[in-house]
Amino acid sequence: QVQVVESGGGLVQAGESLRLSCTASGLNFENNAMGWFRRAPGKEREGVSCISWNSLTTYYADSVKGRFIVSRDNAKNTLYLQMNSLKPEDTAMYYCAVDRSTGSCGGSWYSERKYNAWGQGTQVTVSS
Repeated sequence: QVQVVESGGGLVQAGESLRLSCTASGLNFENNAMGWFRRAPGKEREGVSCISWNSLTTYYADSVKGRFIVSRDNAKNTLYLQMNSLKPEDTAMYYCAVDRSTGSCGGSWYSERKYNAWGQGTQVTVSS
C-alpha cells in the first residue's frame, strides 16, 4: 500500500524559514520524480517544485525561485522542501506528490495530472 506523509508545517512570521518533509512508502521511491504543490485559501492547487529521481534536475515556480530549495534522500525515502524568506502569500496547504511512472520531471512538472500518489498535506501559515 502506497503511503505519502508530509510533515513540518506550522505558523511562522514573514522572513522566517521552515523545512517540510515527505516520506513515501510502498513504492520505489528512488525511481520516482517527486513534486511539491500548494493550495492557498480560495485558490487552485499549484505546482511549487519538482525533483528528478537522481536530484540532477529541479524545477520551481517563479513565485518561490531563489527562496525554496527541494532535495531528496533516496536512502530514507524522504523528500524535503526548504522554505526561506517566507512571505504571507506562501500561506497554503502544502502537498507532496509522486510520479510513479517516471523519474523525470519534464515540461509538465507543474501539472497535477502528472502525479499519481499524494499526501494529505501540511499547513504552512506565514504571518506578517
